[in-house]
Amino acid sequence: MKWTRVPLVHLFSFLVVALLGCPDSPSQPTPDAGWDGTATPLEELGDLVDTGRLSACRIINDGGTSENCGDLSYFDLSACKRDTLANVPPGAHYNLVLRSEAAGTLFGSNVLFSADGGTGLADGRPITSLVRDGRTLQFSAQSTQPDGGIVRYNWAACESPSGTDFTGCYFSCTNGRVTGKGSTFHATRLTWREGESESSGLRLVSESHVALGRPVDVHVAHGHAYVVSMDYKGRTGGLTVFDVSNKSTPVLKKVFTLPTDSYWNSAWTKDNTLYVASDKRGVLVFDISQPADPRLLKDVPGESINAHTVFVDGNRLYAATTAESGVLIFDISTPQSPTLLNRYLAPNTVDFPYPHDMFARDGQLYVAHGYVGLVVADASNPSEVRTLGTYSFPNQYSHATAVGTFAGRTIAFEGGENVDAHLRVLDITDPTRMVKIGEFRLRTAISIHNMVLVGQRLYITWYQEGLRVLDVSNPTKPTQVAYFNTYRETDPGRDDFLDGAIGLRVPGDGYVYVVDMTRGLLILREE
Repeated sequence: MKWTRVPLVHLFSFLVVALLGCPDSPSQPTPDAGWDGTATPLEELGDLVDTGRLSACRIINDGGTSENCGDLSYFDLSACKRDTLANVPPGAHYNLVLRSEAAGTLFGSNVLFSADGGTGLADGRPITSLVRDGRTLQFSAQSTQPDGGIVRYNWAACESPSGTDFTGCYFSCTNGRVTGKGSTFHATRLTWREGESESSGLRLVSESHVALGRPVDVHVAHGHAYVVSMDYKGRTGGLTVFDVSNKSTPVLKKVFTLPTDSYWNSAWTKDNTLYVASDKRGVLVFDISQPADPRLLKDVPGESINAHTVFVDGNRLYAATTAESGVLIFDISTPQSPTLLNRYLAPNTVDFPYPHDMFARDGQLYVAHGYVGLVVADASNPSEVRTLGTYSFPNQYSHATAVGTFAGRTIAFEGGENVDAHLRVLDITDPTRMVKIGEFRLRTAISIHNMVLVGQRLYITWYQEGLRVLDVSNPTKPTQVAYFNTYRETDPGRDDFLDGAIGLRVPGDGYVYVVDMTRGLLILREE
């Protein structure tokens, strides 16, 4: 989920949950709300669509070596409206979309300017040089390579007509020599979207800080929230348990870590068992018969393996591994004694053997398979899993999916983790001929991370866009009906292109549980 490895509700929703059961199980067919199942196929352009240069500035590459490589003399800003740079405020936080001038490809970055004149951050590194006045905004950061070489990363702003966003140019120097042709960029300020307040249709009931590592996921069972964290910048990850029987005042009950194994990224429960994805030991199995005091029983499959996400469907536990084991399939008829049934390897994954996440229902397995795309397989017989089809698109990193039935059609909602990643709506009734029939977009510089389908509502954690809730009763036209902006520029520790709302559960109690990577566990009430 790291960038380098490659993102309103009304009372009706509560009634839907009460009728349909726990949404952490696969969503069931729901009554047609007017859509008759017909749709016009949409053209698939993919993510990271190249629209050309993002700024009027250019890089001057003199081919020489200089200890000042990267200063203002290396940027041609003559075509820029530099007077508008006075609009860029101090203390602002931006996501950057950069376009390689050599390849025409897009990638993401991030910059945080200090409000008090202190050191800011550029792509997570301390800003080592900052030149700023009414007509200039130029900044640099650097890193030391394993061989002792110095890489300096350099940005110069071109113009900021709106005062919210700005454009510019970027390049790097290695040991004083310009590297490549550089990039143009567009920087999007990470304030709330224009016209939005903190929330609509959702009310914050409580907020609980998570001290362990960087919190990324949550599962809710037996009146307790189980939050898992990954190691981050010297902070050890692990498991944090809150008693949430009183939603307005969660009570911290336990923190649990393991030496040399604390990068935990995903959690799920079944009955009195908690499953946690570990990057060292596969799936950790906890006894939660005493909900406030989880007890580690074992790890499965009993070997050193990096499990990234887990998903439970009935008596099946699926674990996506960031290794050549693909998706592990376990029998959990006896929840605390998972039995490995098979390892599913999707086709065409020799170069990209990293499934990211899964959804399963009715014996069908849907794998968001990163650079491969969305893979559909028949897993009704776990010993002979059959691939049925793959939905691929340009510049893909398929990251999360949820599947439901609408007007007799099988519909998949797919979201990537990428620059320009957005929600795709796919008719996958025939997995051999999957087709896009709808989409929903927010800002290009902000990625989706996770999603949960509850009846005809789709809940999405969308990093710096916070939680978004869509009415998908007509899948061809997803419509936002609620949101909560978890991300605040002033929060300490915001320093990543992928930051903000990440983990999500909607357990059917009228509340939405969201993990924000900085704020911790947020419990929201559906209005």
